[in-house]
Amino acid sequence: MPKLYSARDVIKRLKKLGFVEVSQRGSHIKMKGIREGIMRIVIIPNHKTIARGTFSSILKQAGLSKIEFEVIVKS
Repeated sequence: MPKLYSARDVIKRLKKLGFVEVSQRGSHIKMKGIREGIMRIVIIPNHKTIARGTFSSILKQAGLSKIEFEVIVKS
């Protein structure tokens, strides 16, 4: 079974790629960053575990593959 990530983990890894938190509305955090020359906006629900489909959508918004996301080293 694939690992489910928390919002905290996703945010931490996106920050390592240069994304910054822009705003928060309720439990959803908006982040912006430039990836492959394109401004990307990513919306992340602030939950302990992010559902697989939602996680897939986050990766698509950020312009990342799952492999690229997993390679980002935790600190």
